[in-house]
Amino acid sequence: MSDQQPGESGEPTVPDDVWERFARDSERDIRASAPKEPSARARMVTERLRLQDEREAARATRRTARKESRPAAQPEGWRTGPAWREMDRRASRRRRLWAILGVPLAVAVAVVAMKPSLLPGDLFGAASSSASGSASAGPELPAETAAPTAPPSAAASLTPTRQRPFAGSPAERWADGADAVVLPEAEPVGSFTKAQVAAALRQTKNLLVGANLDPATLRGERPKAAIAVLDPKQPHMIDDIDRRLSAPDEKHDPLTLFSRFDPDEVRLVGQVVKVRGRITFKAGKDGSVAVHADYTFVYPVSPADGNKDEVTRTIVRRVLDAGFLDPRKYQVTAGRLTINHYDESIGNSACDVYDGFLHPQFHSAAPTGATPTGPATDPYDRSHALETSRTAGCGTVSRT
Repeated sequence: MSDQQPGESGEPTVPDDVWERFARDSERDIRASAPKEPSARARMVTERLRLQDEREAARATRRTARKESRPAAQPEGWRTGPAWREMDRRASRRRRLWAILGVPLAVAVAVVAMKPSLLPGDLFGAASSSASGSASAGPELPAETAAPTAPPSAAASLTPTRQRPFAGSPAERWADGADAVVLPEAEPVGSFTKAQVAAALRQTKNLLVGANLDPATLRGERPKAAIAVLDPKQPHMIDDIDRRLSAPDEKHDPLTLFSRFDPDEVRLVGQVVKVRGRITFKAGKDGSVAVHADYTFVYPVSPADGNKDEVTRTIVRRVLDAGFLDPRKYQVTAGRLTINHYDESIGNSACDVYDGFLHPQFHSAAPTGATPTGPATDPYDRSHALETSRTAGCGTVSRT
């Protein structure tokens, strides 16, 4: 039995095949764990990832810095540059504007679709309606160029209102105010040139407008515009007018020349007076330009007191013959008119009241003036000369 311990001798105690196997495994593990040189592709990928991480970090820093000064935006990219963000803000403002205007606009469109007459000027050609829902009288009549052969046909039986003061009247289709006084084309007459004849026609229109349409005249004030057209050299003419205005009576009634209302009694409704008629001219016997005018004026009025919503109409027809004399032959004022004849017919005004004012009669008020004794006449009938259509006494009107 030997006293020697294992490993004390020079011989290995591990078998050779085990050592060989250990050596091979160790060499393989060392080769596998040793650092290797990266390939070029691997280096490119690594660099791209590093740069991307740096850009993301920088972008995050900028977004954090701008967060308090601007609204959130889409991430930066090839689709989301500053121009796109500005367009998006403009589109957002337009959407907000349409959201604000959309509802009122939709309501307005719906209302107009149900009632086109609410549009000013009746743009769609729809007949406008009165308060009672009836259609209007139709389009405006063309200017009168000759005496009509019959009175206007009966209009629909409508009650005039403040919104539609000519409802139920033939005058609803007549022209308005001074524009209804249409002058004929001027031509030379005798020693007068075309320009002088045109001046005579204009002065005749000025007289008609100043006497029957001027607001001051209608309020009962002195008709200065009309008087300014008349020749002051015509004997007694201006003096006679002054007498009629200052102290009217049956023989000196200013209503034979001027349309006047008492503002304490009535008010005109609206700004429109309906007018229809014509002007003609020819050579006068005394070498003058003889101008003939025949016009009807329709005035809508309401009471100054009481039922101010009640509307009636007063109708005045005037026939006027004026002359334009040559100042080289006569003692006249150049450019002024002389009045040779005038006449009038008044519908719906108190009988036998001579205070210088028209007095319309209202259904809601007791009648004023004398009781009418003459027959009923149509104040809109322009088919007869005024002298032949006049009746004896103060009558009534068949319509207003």
